[in-house]
Amino acid sequence: MLASYRQTGDLRVLADLYQRYMDLVYGVCLKYLADKEQSKDAVMSIFEELTEKLKTHEVTNFKSWLHTVTRNYCLMQLRTPRNMKTVEFSPDFMYSEDAVHLNGIWEKEEQLVRLEKCIEMLSEDQRRVIELFYIQQKCYDEIAEMTGNDWNKVRSYIQNGRRNLKICMEKDGEV
Repeated sequence: MLASYRQTGDLRVLADLYQRYMDLVYGVCLKYLADKEQSKDAVMSIFEELTEKLKTHEVTNFKSWLHTVTRNYCLMQLRTPRNMKTVEFSPDFMYSEDAVHLNGIWEKEEQLVRLEKCIEMLSEDQRRVIELFYIQQKCYDEIAEMTGNDWNKVRSYIQNGRRNLKICMEKDGEV
């Protein structure tokens, strides 16, 4: 019947074939859409889709292909904007955007001031290496060449400097 429809384009042939599977299509639609009337409308819309899709798709197992088409149709119906529900909310539950933004700026500013104090408390070697690595973004080899220290010593200064900065920041800059 499928080959006959493709050759002739006769909708009666397709309708006879579809009639055999209408209960299956309706059941799948009812499962997804959970509404009898909407499911009946979907059965008719899917038939209309079939008239176009069968012209371009090579179908070997009509029943499983029809099930997939039906499922996809129902999922697309569930995703349409008319099915999306909106919920009103009270503006009283919202924070003022300005206050939150300013609080974040002040906190970061305080952390930067604390970080600067902690960097000043590092030993001269650690401070220089930390500034080269993190602020000027130099690699270990470049720092070793610039400071005259060997690579392992640079790595040690960075690790110890980071540890000391962490301790200092956790103690609120009181080292």
